[in-house]
Amino acid sequence: MTPSSLIPFFPLGDMNRTLREPLHKALDRVLDSGWFILGPELEAFESEFAALCETQHCVGVGNGLEALRLLLQASGIGPGDEVIVPSHTFIATWLAVSACGATPVPVEPCPDTFTLDPARTEDAITPRTRVLMPVHLYGQPADMDPLNNLARRHGLLVIEDAAQAQGALYKGRRVGSLGHAAATSFYPAKNIGALGDGGAVVTNDAELAARVRKLRNYGSEVKYRHEIPGGCNSRLDELQAAFLRVKLPSLEADNARRQALATRYTKALAPWAGPALTLPFVAEDRCSVWHLYVIRTPHRKALRAALTKAGIDTAVHYPTPVHKQLCYPEFAGLRLPLADRMADEVLSLPLSPMMTEDDVDRVVQTVQAFLRPLMR
Repeated sequence: MTPSSLIPFFPLGDMNRTLREPLHKALDRVLDSGWFILGPELEAFESEFAALCETQHCVGVGNGLEALRLLLQASGIGPGDEVIVPSHTFIATWLAVSACGATPVPVEPCPDTFTLDPARTEDAITPRTRVLMPVHLYGQPADMDPLNNLARRHGLLVIEDAAQAQGALYKGRRVGSLGHAAATSFYPAKNIGALGDGGAVVTNDAELAARVRKLRNYGSEVKYRHEIPGGCNSRLDELQAAFLRVKLPSLEADNARRQALATRYTKALAPWAGPALTLPFVAEDRCSVWHLYVIRTPHRKALRAALTKAGIDTAVHYPTPVHKQLCYPEFAGLRLPLADRMADEVLSLPLSPMMTEDDVDRVVQTVQAFLRPLMR
């Protein structure tokens, strides 16, 4: 098989090459300005990204994990506090809680959407609970109305982990504007990705935004005047902000392309759904931006091998549940069967705005060929 016949999981180089000229202009603009930290590019991007998220404030930080951690710290979360998190998520969600000295409390997801289950969440609330932290996983918003209702009844904060869902909608409202505040990531493979690490906090709470601004910069808003013990240097730099400003206007079109390709996957594979294949489900009141197209199959290893043989790259998000990671020995004996099952069965098929319909059809045909003997 020749390299030209490969379908990469995410052709990051190809995507950035389509923006080569405007990215180079952004680079030259920053170089010529001589301003590389906390300057006009960051201010402009923060305003533009806040507008996308339908929030009043955006604070650019070093990465998505720092965005979550700084939000928790700015909200006064620390030792003795509990933060409810999904059992099935990327580990950064939990690590942000641990980094504040608080305790992550894992709750199983809804088995169809993979997002935090409001009913199970209510059962997990204790007198020590301070925050609900739903994750808009794989591009689909969590079921936010019942989670916000829970939070109001119990006097809790809702902090969205929106790292995989820039531009997604819940009942017509943008992700990032659905809770008290939200954190996102601009890791290069995100729906809007920098050419390095980056992240942001968005919120309508001016005081919270101001605290995050101080915390990201040594506890300082004015140079050499430190109002709080920030203990952190986590700033989205001017160059990455400039690159993100180039990419932001394409986000809606890129998300629409992802949605069209995901629809093509689903329509073609729906007749094959059954015990050997579970397709992703999107609730009617939500608009996913399809950061990932994740199927489930008890035959993952064999199917992945068949796809690899056909020159199709895949990924697993995520192969080891967080409660079984070595850094969390205190959770090793915890029974979380849904998280365990998802870790055993999830498989991400390639999906990016650079894919063609023919690429999707080839993936579909390979999956169908694999499933055919299993359905006899």
